[in-house]
Amino acid sequence: MNRRKKIVTKFNNKDKRANAKLHKSNKPAYVSKAEREKLALLAQEQQIESINDETCL
Repeated sequence: MNRRKKIVTKFNNKDKRANAKLHKSNKPAYVSKAEREKLALLAQEQQIESINDETCL
């Protein structure tokens, strides 16, 4: 019985791992602190440019 149980659990674990690879997580990808700061600066610059463009018109 022990040998059979080991074999069955081995195949069950293999199936679980294969299944886990198929179903991707909804969790967003990690973005480092430095990268977040760069993105924030770019967004600020774009916002300033758009305000400047509106005032020029």
